[in-house]
Amino acid sequence: MTSQDVRKQFLDFFASNGHLIVPSAPIVLKDDPTLMFNNSGMAQFKEYFLGNATPKSNRIADTQKCLRVSGKHNDLEDVGFDTYHHTMFEMLGNWSFGDYFKKEAINWAWQLLTEVYKIPKENLYVSVFEGNPDENVPFDQEAWDIWKELIDEDRIILGNKKDNFWEMGDQGPCGPCSEIHVDIRSAEEKALVSGKSLVNNDHPQVVEIWNNVFMEFNRKADGSLEKLPAQHVDTGMGFERLCMALQGKTSNYDTDVFTPLIEKVEQITGLKYTSNEVLNISEEQNKTNIAIRVVVDHVRAVAFAIADGQLPSNTGAGYVIRRILRRAIRYGFTFLNTKEPFINQLVAVLANQMGEFFPEIKSQQQLVTNVIREEEASFLRTLDQGLQLLENVVADTKGATVSGAKAFELYDTFGFPIDLTALILREKGFELDEAGFNAAMQEQKNRSRAASEVSTEDWSVLIPGNVETFVGYDQSESDVKITRIRKVDSKKDGILYQIVLDNTPFYPEGGGQVGDKGTLFSANETIEIIDTKKENNLILHFAKKLPENVNAGFTAKVNQDLRSLSSRNHSATHLMHQALRSILGTHVEQKGSLVNPNYLRFDFSHFAKMTESELQQVEDFVNTRIQEQLPLIERRNIPFAQAVQEGAMALFGEKYGDEVRAIKFGESMELCGGIHVKNTAEIWHFKIVSEGAVAAGIRRIEAITSDAVKAHFASYENTLNEVKTALKNPQDILKAVHSMQEENAKLAKQIEALVKDKVKNLKASLIAEIQEINGIQFLAKQVDLNPEGAKDLAYELGNLGNNLFLVLATADEEKPMLTCYISKELVAEKNLNAGQVVRELGKFIQGGGGGQPFFATAGGKNVAGIQQALEKAIEFVK
Repeated sequence: MTSQDVRKQFLDFFASNGHLIVPSAPIVLKDDPTLMFNNSGMAQFKEYFLGNATPKSNRIADTQKCLRVSGKHNDLEDVGFDTYHHTMFEMLGNWSFGDYFKKEAINWAWQLLTEVYKIPKENLYVSVFEGNPDENVPFDQEAWDIWKELIDEDRIILGNKKDNFWEMGDQGPCGPCSEIHVDIRSAEEKALVSGKSLVNNDHPQVVEIWNNVFMEFNRKADGSLEKLPAQHVDTGMGFERLCMALQGKTSNYDTDVFTPLIEKVEQITGLKYTSNEVLNISEEQNKTNIAIRVVVDHVRAVAFAIADGQLPSNTGAGYVIRRILRRAIRYGFTFLNTKEPFINQLVAVLANQMGEFFPEIKSQQQLVTNVIREEEASFLRTLDQGLQLLENVVADTKGATVSGAKAFELYDTFGFPIDLTALILREKGFELDEAGFNAAMQEQKNRSRAASEVSTEDWSVLIPGNVETFVGYDQSESDVKITRIRKVDSKKDGILYQIVLDNTPFYPEGGGQVGDKGTLFSANETIEIIDTKKENNLILHFAKKLPENVNAGFTAKVNQDLRSLSSRNHSATHLMHQALRSILGTHVEQKGSLVNPNYLRFDFSHFAKMTESELQQVEDFVNTRIQEQLPLIERRNIPFAQAVQEGAMALFGEKYGDEVRAIKFGESMELCGGIHVKNTAEIWHFKIVSEGAVAAGIRRIEAITSDAVKAHFASYENTLNEVKTALKNPQDILKAVHSMQEENAKLAKQIEALVKDKVKNLKASLIAEIQEINGIQFLAKQVDLNPEGAKDLAYELGNLGNNLFLVLATADEEKPMLTCYISKELVAEKNLNAGQVVRELGKFIQGGGGGQPFFATAGGKNVAGIQQALEKAIEFVK
């Protein structure tokens, strides 16, 4: 049974049992501040479990792309070393929202596994929650009784809270669960050891494949549990592990989920992967196997994240994706001998393999390939740089142990992997101070944890059952009542209060547009709203204090000045998107945006730097649409398929409902939930400020409109007037500037000639000052030259003969510079290195530098340290 068959049969089975089949949500979460990534099948349904929204069906089934590499669920360091952990995995799931419960969920699970997939019953074990008296949660008698009708009692295991009680987080819906484990060991192994004893003991062939969670409780901030108003079922079955069991394998990596990728790696590297069936493999082969498993696992996570709109970066979710990819690169670099980018070649295999069910990987294939290739090339350069820096660390190390703090600096500042550092040091006969490294790492983690620490109280519900409505498209002011409040205390922002209203004109951050600011006011008081966000389908208004009377009637009023500026930038973004597709081509797609009152930022797919002409064409295109005074045509609640069919742009990585909102200005039509101008004339004018690269194949434009353009032009006019004054008010400013440039060029040539004469004169006088020490011609001297002149002088003196060790110091414009020249004979015979010399002497001028073994320079900022540096130079030849 192929993996495609396994997936299809699961969905067909639940469709036949009244479940609506829905597509996977994006792997990257953009509207849930509590999660970076979709780390479980239920993440996209949180708002239903919390009662903040109504599902389109009470029975749903799907397969969800999941990523577990950060926070509580972190499998990253296990990946590659065992055969069943993954960063990205598929979670097959069926859901009941207040409909069926334990009996149906358990019976369907058993029927699918034993009758449809035909897994032998004697290979299965199940677990039931044993209860927890401390939290007043009883033994799950109901689940036990249902399982007794299906399986022998000796195959039912009692599980503790860790294994058999599922929680969304520290707070929120939770409940007991019933896991199903499969034993895929050989008959001989089963005869020796009972599978029951191996359940939940990390045995690679006795693994959990399905978890049925019965959501009955809500975990409050104080840790107590309360019954939910409705009972829900949340199940998750590991697709990769299920394929392993059904395809008769003992490793997920031996299934057709991974074998096409492994075969491609073998083809690229010329190395062979041995399946889990092979016994007694060598240590070298085991390292190869681990590296290949790391690469084929990680490319899936990275490729799907990029396809869903998350580019590698140095912060947040982008940093996690970059870290996963770099882990794959360094395993290839160290154990597969790949010194050139190669992981990007796996994307085509992945697209061919999974593109039918996950079309985003097919449609974004070229972009994903380009981004991964550029990331690989960049990190391989970093590895080369790190190797050189490690050489310097080793050279400066006294004794046989390299400082853990130095190793951490390489890791933290340059991204050089610690395991690679340790490996290279061992090869050179050095040890790593691992305790020092771990201490530095822990210190950084503590700082990071302290900075992000957040404590959230339970919601205090003032008006139960209210469904909040957003009225901000039509009005910026509304009479409201507060329905719930809670307090949030974070290291970053201090104490804030989150307020939910029965209706609100405040736009919550989303679609790139920042959240509205404004006020809540009554007859007696005014509360400032400093931000608005959305979480689990609730619009949260952030305030630094609560009203004295939270039950009073209020008016919610948006800061219309800020909103108006944001709306102009947002509408300009749509027009610019249309312009880019018209001028550069339809390959252009939005890959990210930021819209606030001050400016707009727009990331888009394009393969080359835009020319000045193209940028001007984009500006002209947008400004023409502004001058045409195009009215906003807004269509709400139209079917998604209809909107796309009519030409609306839908963005990859965004989660759209069955009904959407379409925004149209002339020929520009996009699906968008943001706030827009009523007419393009309100934008006034559009001006591009900058254009540059974000990643391979991704460009970024920053632009301004309206008041910001007026300020921009006013600033340019002021600068022009200042230039005019400095040039003594010439009639033709451009002609005056050209004249000044020509005069400067002539003066520069004269200075260059004078410096050359000075170098010749100095050369003659310095030859007499060279002294011989231990057979080495030595000179350390400060000279009155600029750095370029000192370089010329060094080479002039170096050409006179062999065995010269020269250090020249300059202080041109009060900027100290050391120049070191060492004859190549000395570099070879005496193991002297100009780069090491200037790094050591550079400390005295509070600077540093480097270069080649025979010539190097170091700049600094302490002129007073020059003399000490020159006095120290003699020690290198003594």
